[in-house]
Amino acid sequence: MRQELTTIHGTAEDGSPTGGQTSAVGLRIDWQNGAFGKGLGQNEPNGCLVETVILAAIERLEYYQASRFSCRENELALTKLQEAIHWLHHRSEERVSRHVEGTHFT
Repeated sequence: MRQELTTIHGTAEDGSPTGGQTSAVGLRIDWQNGAFGKGLGQNEPNGCLVETVILAAIERLEYYQASRFSCRENELALTKLQEAIHWLHHRSEERVSRHVEGTHFT
């Protein structure tokens, strides 16, 4: 079953994605607005990161898998969500290596 999402995306003057909000029945996400980064110049979070939402979905599917609702489809979905976390982490580490993590530089 798919629930209808309502999303407002923020965009900076330079066209960069900024904060925004996504909601549905039982869900409200206020997205991170601005660079987050790592290390000494790290900004404090002011909203949710995509990785956090994916991790919440992983946690819920793991909960299902530990119950009588365990199934192959849930396991496949878990694998893909874990893969998504892997690639987002890979992107972040690559940005750290180029010293652009926490900026709007590409």
